[in-house]
Amino acid sequence: MSIAEKFLTEDAERTAEQLRYTGAADLVIGIPSLKEADNIAFVAEQVDEGARKYFPDARTVIVNVDNNSPDGTREAFSAARMVCPSIYLSTPEGMLGKGNNFYNLFRAAEVLNAKAVVAVDADLRSVSPEWVYRIATPVLEHGCDYVAPYYSRNEYDGTITNHLCYPLLHGLLGNDVRQPIGGDFGLSAKLVHHALEQDWQQSTREYGVDIFLTMNALLGDFAICQTGLGAKIHKPSAPKLGPMFLQVVTTLFNYLCDSMDTWRERKVLEDPRSFGDLTLGEPQGLAVDYKAIKRQAMAEYQERRDRIKDSLHPETFSILDPMMKHDRILIDTRCWTYVLYDMLHAFDRSGRDPEVVAGLRPLFFSRVASFIRDTIDLTSPESEAMIVNQAKEFRRSRDYLLDQYDGTPRQAE
Repeated sequence: MSIAEKFLTEDAERTAEQLRYTGAADLVIGIPSLKEADNIAFVAEQVDEGARKYFPDARTVIVNVDNNSPDGTREAFSAARMVCPSIYLSTPEGMLGKGNNFYNLFRAAEVLNAKAVVAVDADLRSVSPEWVYRIATPVLEHGCDYVAPYYSRNEYDGTITNHLCYPLLHGLLGNDVRQPIGGDFGLSAKLVHHALEQDWQQSTREYGVDIFLTMNALLGDFAICQTGLGAKIHKPSAPKLGPMFLQVVTTLFNYLCDSMDTWRERKVLEDPRSFGDLTLGEPQGLAVDYKAIKRQAMAEYQERRDRIKDSLHPETFSILDPMMKHDRILIDTRCWTYVLYDMLHAFDRSGRDPEVVAGLRPLFFSRVASFIRDTIDLTSPESEAMIVNQAKEFRRSRDYLLDQYDGTPRQAE
């Protein structure tokens, strides 16, 4: 039996029977988790209140999709003060991955015949009942298939979003979704069904699931929007950046390579439809260790230097290599644009070699270190403006990548 035909649980038949016993639902709210016993009850109670307050006539089911957490996440979820029906689903022991949790959530939504799915991270400290309204309303009342979050985040939080996913999607797909891997989404039944029909590769079953959903929405002719959620306050993602980087980038690069014939023709930049207040307020405070990031980048660069050299345009490498040799890392926006486009092209021409993605990681951390150095004395709005301008540079320079595919690579300026 294929992955698209069963739940990822110890007993798929029992899981399906449990859901059928619960009955149909208009709205399913999913909370993916791994070892979130300290916070999941708070999240569950907030979304429960939101569902009852803003959708009193809808039948809502709250589902905790877990990775068999050993810290008491299941017990904490079950003890939360909820009025809406709630279900706990878990992958088998030893099977981890946020994507596996989403897969179980989507299967549950189909069994429950849900009209809309809302997913919120289990580590959120800023989630409120209003988040349910703001995420679900565009799907239930305005015909949207995919609702991306729009919130203020510390400029040093979400670095994979800021310096990789957002600029690439803005530059190549021409869609200005600011938080393509924010973690808090709304989906229609149509998009849920479409997602389940796709090939869930290993990276998709892990942290690559957020960009997997965004790419399917962008490439599948679905109605997309953004909704204002205020500030995102959660546990810092830095401790997970190693595996997260490889899984997210592998998923993103695979989709970009597969869909080149589609995105190369997208000449016009599209602003997604917006709901709620998109004014960015004061973000969460966050301490960063610039020196540690820089040390990690330089050490890993030396380990992978030969492969990086093979992947980059010679002129791009000639700019980058002296920085890394002499401990003077300063990768500006223009240089980063060439680096990322070079590495995407190298990934494609190598036959999707994962070592190319591994070689990109020290360059990514070098870009993050450079950005910290450039913005350390700036305000959050000023730093946000630099992130947006970086995405615009990717849009202006997209012909640099297209020319490489056409056999006439331009020289880096």
